[in-house]
Amino acid sequence: MQNDFSGLDRFDRAILAILARDGRISVADLARQIGLSKSPTQARLKKLEADGIITGYRALLDPIRLGLDHVAFVEVRLTDTREKALAEFNAAVRKVPEIEQAHMIASNFDYLLKIRTGSMSEYRAVLAEKLSALPHVSNTSTFVAMEAVKEAGLPNPPDAQS
Repeated sequence: MQNDFSGLDRFDRAILAILARDGRISVADLARQIGLSKSPTQARLKKLEADGIITGYRALLDPIRLGLDHVAFVEVRLTDTREKALAEFNAAVRKVPEIEQAHMIASNFDYLLKIRTGSMSEYRAVLAEKLSALPHVSNTSTFVAMEAVKEAGLPNPPDAQS
């Protein structure tokens, strides 16, 4: 799959930009905003879903109001980086609810994890009981976020305004 928007025309890009801001918009309102009638807009929406460009719809939750305002980024080094070990680590990471994001990194460490908890003491428990117990973990380094300056998905795909 290509990692660009070259196969999308201005209507598709407009649909994506609008849905990124308001995933609950009606098809009629979406059609009105992009300048097409409802049927072709619905067809384009279904095609974007079928092509895997739109992967789902969900509510965005405010982690601060939910008491989850402690964010730590954790560098993880593994003892083994062969495919089997990576697959085992990846599967285990997906089961830890406090891990908000996990990325394999090309660096002097193997993974960067974003962990969200309610407090430093909760994070320490996650580190001791969950992260350290993940398969093939050699060591970790923690960086605590003081403030989120920008946290968002992809609100405006490239050339969304074209």
